[in-house]
Amino acid sequence: MNIANEISNAVIKAVKELYGQDVPEKMVQLQKTKKEFEGNLTLVVFPFLRISKKKPEDTAQEIGQWLAANDNNIASFNVVKGFLNLVIAQHAWLTLLNGINADEKFGEKAATADSPLVMIEYSSPNTNKPLHLGHVRNNLLGWSLAQIMEANGNKVVKTNIVNDRGIHICKSMLAWLKWGNGETPESSGKKGDHLIGDYYVAFDKHYREEVKQLKAQYMAEGMDEEAAEKKAKDEAPLIKEAHAMLVKWENNDPEVRALWQKMNSWVYAGFDETYKALGVGFDKIYYESQTYLKGKAKVEEGLEKGLFFRKDDNSVWADLTNEGLDQKLLLRSDGTSVYMTQDIGTAEMRFQDYPIDKMIYVVGNEQNYHFQVLSILLDRLGFKWGKELVHFSYGMVELPNGKMKSREGTVVDADDLIAEMVADARKTSEELGKFNDMTEEERNNVARIVGMGALKYFILKVDARKNMLFNPAESIDFNGNTGPFIQYTYARIRSILRKAAGQNISIPEALDDTYAVNQKEIELIQKMNEFGAAVQQAGKDYSPSGIANYCYELTKEFNQFYHDYSILGADSDKEKALRLVIARNVAKILKNGMALLGIEMPERM
Repeated sequence: MNIANEISNAVIKAVKELYGQDVPEKMVQLQKTKKEFEGNLTLVVFPFLRISKKKPEDTAQEIGQWLAANDNNIASFNVVKGFLNLVIAQHAWLTLLNGINADEKFGEKAATADSPLVMIEYSSPNTNKPLHLGHVRNNLLGWSLAQIMEANGNKVVKTNIVNDRGIHICKSMLAWLKWGNGETPESSGKKGDHLIGDYYVAFDKHYREEVKQLKAQYMAEGMDEEAAEKKAKDEAPLIKEAHAMLVKWENNDPEVRALWQKMNSWVYAGFDETYKALGVGFDKIYYESQTYLKGKAKVEEGLEKGLFFRKDDNSVWADLTNEGLDQKLLLRSDGTSVYMTQDIGTAEMRFQDYPIDKMIYVVGNEQNYHFQVLSILLDRLGFKWGKELVHFSYGMVELPNGKMKSREGTVVDADDLIAEMVADARKTSEELGKFNDMTEEERNNVARIVGMGALKYFILKVDARKNMLFNPAESIDFNGNTGPFIQYTYARIRSILRKAAGQNISIPEALDDTYAVNQKEIELIQKMNEFGAAVQQAGKDYSPSGIANYCYELTKEFNQFYHDYSILGADSDKEKALRLVIARNVAKILKNGMALLGIEMPERM
């Protein structure tokens, strides 16, 4: 049952009978009644004045009288200027609560055989370093968006493109050969991605030293500083060796390829640990090393069809000037590919693998122009979703200075952040006495759930388009707009339900008209009923923050109710049963809502 929909239909009938004219559903504007007025839903009457040709108050009065006489959902009404405030009947609230209670996935839609297929790409790491704070925001947004799109009845494929080739990979490989002495994740005790990241840093350190020495030499020979630095960067032995290794890789040199596979396998094992800790995963992983050649072939195909053009130096370009953009390089003069080419190749592979209806790329806002161009190129090349591809663009995330050290001194490591969050959650929980009577295993599990819930909620509650400052100390607060506040409320409700079971209090599956709901209970039912609209809006806007904010609002509403009314100490058995039904469904919706954010809910806390 949807009270707003039923009343909306009744209003359409009222206008037809009273004024003899059909009106579209979008003309019926229903909103939650403001706190200072009596009522639950308010109808805005102004759109109907040109039809009624009467004053706002008179039109509202006539529609209100018709609804009170013909719609048993309406108990009474009052008119305030051009607004018709409707008081919803008790039985309607009980029917609504019964509907919520009967549906374990209330507010969500299941996919059907003919549901559209949405592919969501996120993560996109390089295999030369560990995941960092920026990747954390990316992965959390991508995973949550996938859950939200599924909850809106879509079929979803979660995918990742790993940047596993190129000069940056060769830098780590070369450094390991020079200074690694055969070191492995097992011999060093390091995660594979951290080990390789250390060698990438080592390359950079030695390379900068070479550039510094060469620059000084060239300046001593009479070159100006800018020219000397440029030449030093190009002529440094290390970078030349790295480029030579890249050429060998491109030519399938067996030794280089074997080393590449071995070192990448270490990185993938490390990534998998981080993904598991973050609670994210993928249905399909693509690798740049497998897609770039397809991209080159697709560009050559477009060239033959006259979609692109070749310049005198043999490079291939797309002319986008008629789209208000510039010319875009697709193949360099030596035939090597650029990122745009690789993205075209990846799209080709995905389109062959899946019947994609919508493609969503979760990538930072520094790539806005890239995806504007990619959309046009994919459309030209005949991908049906090309023009409508979605670039889910998000802003940067940073930590307050000095809060957390990173291995490289500049980038916050994802594993360090996760470990710190779990440790902080444990420390805070112990200080607040929330671990009393728990086993060590339970404490570790709750610390993990609360720490990760704090991290995920703090990041996801912010509009993705905005840059944000992530403050670990603020995120693990058991009050305010935080994950632990919502988790604690859920755990409190679960404790109440366990106590009720211990007292052999049965919770009815359905409530009949002999139950009575007070105003606070109505407000809670009304807020629960908004979950479906929140899910729908979050899917439409691609906005996990909409779900986070809904969960916070429902949590606040319940805590206010719990402050004002006893549940297990209610005056009558019927009051007790009604409040237990309400509490159980608040917990259910909070658990389902937070699951859309990838957040677990603890049974105890």
